[in-house]
Amino acid sequence: MRSEAIGWFSSFVLVLTIGNQVYKQWKSGTSKGVSKWLFVGQITASTGFTLYSLMVHNWVFVVTNALMLVSAMVGIIIVMKHRRAERQGESQSQVPSGASPARA
Repeated sequence: MRSEAIGWFSSFVLVLTIGNQVYKQWKSGTSKGVSKWLFVGQITASTGFTLYSLMVHNWVFVVTNALMLVSAMVGIIIVMKHRRAERQGESQSQVPSGASPARA
């Protein structure tokens, strides 16, 4: 019973810290220095760990890895959104002075 409480507490701390980092990334409006491959790897690993945890009936790890999977999916969506906004900002900054983006 005590070991399960340690597991749930550790799960809470991990999910809270990762969730906080994803929130800061979203709030900052930039993903500079963040690789989308970090999230691709996390999605792959979290999917595998969630399935494994289901097969061995370890509910602490089922919940933890499922929440980590969700955080990775949110993280990669944020990275893609930021990268798209950066590309649009770069293309708009290349429009000659006095010209509207629609004509450029």
